[in-house]
Amino acid sequence: MVKNWLKNKFGKKKVESHDEGSSPSDLFVIVGLGNPTAQYVGTRHNVGFEVIDVLANRYNIESSGKKFQAYVGKGMIEGHKVLLAKPQTFMNLSGQSVAAIVNYFRVDVGNRLIVISDDVNLGVGQIRIRQRGSSGGQKGLSSIINLLGTEDFIRIRVGVGEKPRKMSLANYVLSYFTKEELEVMEECYDSCVKGILDILDGNTDKAMNQWNRKKRVEE
Repeated sequence: MVKNWLKNKFGKKKVESHDEGSSPSDLFVIVGLGNPTAQYVGTRHNVGFEVIDVLANRYNIESSGKKFQAYVGKGMIEGHKVLLAKPQTFMNLSGQSVAAIVNYFRVDVGNRLIVISDDVNLGVGQIRIRQRGSSGGQKGLSSIINLLGTEDFIRIRVGVGEKPRKMSLANYVLSYFTKEELEVMEECYDSCVKGILDILDGNTDKAMNQWNRKKRVEE
């Protein structure tokens, strides 16, 4: 299990200001969606945070503290400038944080914003990469689309499985993975990183072809 980014490398630097004179910015912004506070760590809704943890640990990107209503960290991934972000607004208001980051760094939303979220319509561990599209009912994505005024940004949907018939959706996404599911999710997070590397290299179509064809994981 990777270390949690929030606890592992927090508060060691101030947030550095990117060159706002460049238009658009050459910075990639990678946002993992989830809910703040310890009680939500490890829940299905927080898989976006988990992917950020993997990236931060693998590429030694330190969190520089809280800004834009998010915990953020700047670094390099395979030669690309990136900003990793975990919005702390709670899921349904994620757009407030993302819009602030995009506006501050003058991000090319269509090509350099990557958002990672959970998806109950995909099997546990399945990945779906899209260059644009609706929220599919995911409240965090809905908030981002509403505040950015566009659906044209790259998103990685991470499958957390379909909710049981007798459980509400709200309770399901705030539930924890089983031991068996966690093993599948660890592999899934690694696959997400590989997909992100392709996207950073300008090979989004390759990433979609590689990962979108994966079959539903049998539980």
